[in-house]
Amino acid sequence: MARIKKGDTVTVLSGKDRGKSGKVLQVWPARGRALVEHVNLVTHFERRSQQHQAGGVVQREGAVALSKLSLTCPKCRRPSRPGWTASVQGAKQRVCRRCQEPI
Repeated sequence: MARIKKGDTVTVLSGKDRGKSGKVLQVWPARGRALVEHVNLVTHFERRSQQHQAGGVVQREGAVALSKLSLTCPKCRRPSRPGWTASVQGAKQRVCRRCQEPI
């Protein structure tokens, strides 16, 4: 089960972008990878087309391994492993293990 979901704020733990944080744009749990905003930028050469009239060189995000990402707590602003608790209604909820705040 993936601990990271689309829309979460994550921090990169290792690699060339270590310490950077950004919002998750897309997750591929079967491949164990995620696309994070402004992280792992790669150079892509766009061909001219109807949508991209100019073409040329563009920067875009590359996929990052989920093992290199850690969920960032919105309250304490630190990378943390999520824990799980059951709410009063019985729904599972992710919580920060440091401050016990819902993520």
